[in-house]
Amino acid sequence: MDISIVIVNYNVKHFLEQCLHSVEKALQNVQGEVFVVDNNSVDGSAQLINEKFPNVAFIQNTDNVGFSRANNQAIQQATGKYVLLLNPDTVVEEDTFEKVLSFMEAHPEAGGLGVKMIDGKGVFLPESKRGLPTPWVAFYKMFGLSKLFPKSRKFGKYHLSYLDKNEVHEIDVLAGAFMLLRKSALDKVGLLDETFFMYGEDIDLSYRIQQGGFKNYYYPETTIIHYKGESTKKGSLNYVKVFYNAMVIFARKHFPGSKAGVFALFIHLAIYFRAMLSATKRILHKVYIPLLDAVFVFAGFWLITPFWEQFRFHQPDYYPPEFMQFVVPVYCLFFLFGILFSGGYKKPLSIYKIGRGILWGLISLLLAYSLVDEKYRFSRALILLGTAWSGIILVAYRLLGHWLRFSDFRLNDQRTRKIAIVGHSKEARRVQQILEETRIGSQMAGFIALDNSDKGQNYMGELSQLEEIIRINRIDEIVFCAENISSAEIIKAMLDLSRLNIDYKIAPPESASIIGSNSIHTAGDLYVVNMNAISKSANRRKKRLFDLLSAVLILVLSPVLLWFTAKKAKFIKNIFRVISGQRTWIGYISGFDSENKLPAIKKGILHPADRFPELQLDKEKSARLNRLYAKDYNLLSDIELLLKAWKHLDR
Repeated sequence: MDISIVIVNYNVKHFLEQCLHSVEKALQNVQGEVFVVDNNSVDGSAQLINEKFPNVAFIQNTDNVGFSRANNQAIQQATGKYVLLLNPDTVVEEDTFEKVLSFMEAHPEAGGLGVKMIDGKGVFLPESKRGLPTPWVAFYKMFGLSKLFPKSRKFGKYHLSYLDKNEVHEIDVLAGAFMLLRKSALDKVGLLDETFFMYGEDIDLSYRIQQGGFKNYYYPETTIIHYKGESTKKGSLNYVKVFYNAMVIFARKHFPGSKAGVFALFIHLAIYFRAMLSATKRILHKVYIPLLDAVFVFAGFWLITPFWEQFRFHQPDYYPPEFMQFVVPVYCLFFLFGILFSGGYKKPLSIYKIGRGILWGLISLLLAYSLVDEKYRFSRALILLGTAWSGIILVAYRLLGHWLRFSDFRLNDQRTRKIAIVGHSKEARRVQQILEETRIGSQMAGFIALDNSDKGQNYMGELSQLEEIIRINRIDEIVFCAENISSAEIIKAMLDLSRLNIDYKIAPPESASIIGSNSIHTAGDLYVVNMNAISKSANRRKKRLFDLLSAVLILVLSPVLLWFTAKKAKFIKNIFRVISGQRTWIGYISGFDSENKLPAIKKGILHPADRFPELQLDKEKSARLNRLYAKDYNLLSDIELLLKAWKHLDR
């Protein structure tokens, strides 16, 4: 056996499905085995493995035992010369395994190997190559010096950012997302340290491989996609604590006592520093636009008031100092609260809501003005002038921010995202159907063929013209059909077009999900047909109550209804089956494999196709009707269907 691939999964079913499809293709010319260790997922991952990937060695834990222990469970059963630890949120190229195994065979000193990784937009992930996090290296990383001076050999050691990402290098630390290990090296240095529940175990094992006399290599001749962040929210304070505490465990294990103490001090300082920074950043992010609004509104009154005093009263300083010190700030608050309650601070920003909020602020201010004592009524004209100024300046600087493409000033321009699908016409139509059923509010621009032999409906061009198609048609998102196009071609296209502001998704074959990720800072994007509507407890209760009440009513009316039924005994039997809960009035269209993938319900007397008696059913149409019924269950639909097809209750 050449290679044993170990994937630890925890509640990322759709990503796991895509990963396993890519792994299957990459094993075509390699002798390998695949282990999936599930840490007690509750998202249907086990059902996915059992139904779609029966050849996978599946280890199902009854609780979350952590990343290290789960990997060790599979490694202990592995028979391959090499072991690959692979994250479920990855996609490998078809020749990835052939290339990395060839490199390892040519370099017997290599104990471990990592590859070039990109995120879901084709952007290089710096953790593809890392240095050993000594106390000073960790300090430079935690306090931002490595980011400020990436090309420095002193400050850039954490991600080895001074090394060319397109050349082979000897490195210290392999990324746990793709960690190819020589089994003989593991036998010598030991398996993953289960003291690390999550994070740090890859650093520890990489270090022990070097201590065992082997080398670790960064190998960029193959590239994988890593949808970083789906399993864990890497920007959260909890992540910071877990990750850096793992670094403390590493330091105490491998560094001398005093050195480990200094490292631990750095770590705890970093946690508090990052926590304070994160909290401050969140607060400022929420309030800085209202603060800017307040400054601009106040500045308007400050500029307008002297001109109004000179024009109206022919004397400067007509109003007392308290007007600018106390009254104008109150005016500002009226406008700010008006915008807030109008929804003007919600993202994306809306010019209409800003204008409406200013109008609400003006109305509220004038009402308050009419109720206060006369000595606090300074000038309605100034209020109106200040309102006009506020309306102009607040809209103007938002438009400027939108034009300069500042993300916080992005306006809701109501432009529908344009999506193009790359693949053969038949598969592209299936993917289009999924997109329509997910109701993501997009516009289908058309299909991009793999060659000139498949010019289907809404044909836009060929894959070789992809960049031109994107530019001319102003495409926002590309969906690749993985059944028709190789992972290598997908990754190449993403790398070639990474400079464009385009989102990418991949549609695995025979799947109801479409997967992608916009950046390493996002959790990943997932378009999936929601089939849980009918399985919700509230909907099940409604359906059962409807069955029971309607069955009793039909039983009461049966002396009359029997005159219109052909199979009278069956009609009565069905009524009592529904009352007893053995049957439901409306169920799925039976006899099709897709039924097994839907939420389970009782066998029905009627089915969704009874609403369309003229429809010629086939497997595809039946599967779609079943899927729509499960996804969009509505009690009114059951009532309508029963009224329309009641003559078939004797089935």
